[in-house]
Amino acid sequence: MADSIRLDDPRALRAYAHPLRLSLVGLLRRNGPMTATQCAAALDENVPNCSFHLRQLAKYGLAERVPGANARERPWRATAMDTSWADDSDDPEMRAAADQLNAVMLARYTRLAEAYLAVRADETAEWRRAAGFGDYMIYVTADELTALSEQFDELLEPYSDRHRRGEGSRPVSVVQLTIPRAEEEA
Repeated sequence: MADSIRLDDPRALRAYAHPLRLSLVGLLRRNGPMTATQCAAALDENVPNCSFHLRQLAKYGLAERVPGANARERPWRATAMDTSWADDSDDPEMRAAADQLNAVMLARYTRLAEAYLAVRADETAEWRRAAGFGDYMIYVTADELTALSEQFDELLEPYSDRHRRGEGSRPVSVVQLTIPRAEEEA
């Protein structure tokens, strides 16, 4: 599996901007190869629906059949551990597709945070102290923000390898939002 795939086609962005497809790609990235039946069970979906959406993901290079797999089992796998897309295109169709995907991702992050809040009381004190929300208002140029985002990615990289998990570790979602504001909003 490749480290990253970059979506530069508005059709691919719109195809990826589907909640079930995002869930399927995430599931395959976390769990490795799975059949449509296994995906359906894990996501509480029906098998034909998962099969259809896996085929759509394959059409745009986001999922693929495991080579040499048993024809009866036919597992799928993600093609990359990370997906990126251009947010700086001057093409109106590309910008609209990126905005659509970004809106779906933001809604997904919001649901993730709400789901955590619903079960936060069940976490140990240690995990409640470690997890949480925060924000900063910083003043940077576009170049400085790009550099900061790259540094953030580098900081997290050692923790993203699921094969190098430490004792007592568990999956943690880290969401990065860098949102330029108007001076009067600061």
